[in-house]
Amino acid sequence: MIKPSLILALSAVLLITIVSCQNEPDAYNEDAATLSVTTWLKFIDSGNYQRSWESASEIFKTQINADDWVKTAIKARSPLGEVVSRKMISQLYQTAIQGAPDGEYVVIEFSTEFENKKSATETITPVLDPDGQWRVSGYYIR
Repeated sequence: MIKPSLILALSAVLLITIVSCQNEPDAYNEDAATLSVTTWLKFIDSGNYQRSWESASEIFKTQINADDWVKTAIKARSPLGEVVSRKMISQLYQTAIQGAPDGEYVVIEFSTEFENKKSATETITPVLDPDGQWRVSGYYIR
């Protein structure tokens, strides 16, 4: 005879497994999302803002045209100087982002030190585009 406490424990494990699988679907590939961000940041760090716009997601491109993005990026990044160090501090998978259509997103935060700003937080949000590729949909520095 199976003890009720064993049935309860097995039920709890099964429930936790089901909930975990629902939060991060099979399509979510943490490495692919992170790689898209690190590749994109190389364009930003080297001042190749045009290329960063070209490699961004469709959501990003519908929010700002290439010329305006280049002007905005220069204005935001130039005063900061070169990147001294950058360390990922968090990564959160989400299916809803305020002000954006539902989809698959990863909000990634970095603690970054620039030449002229010792402590900054960069938030980069890749989205899974319809073609199955992760691309940056948002970038913020504070």
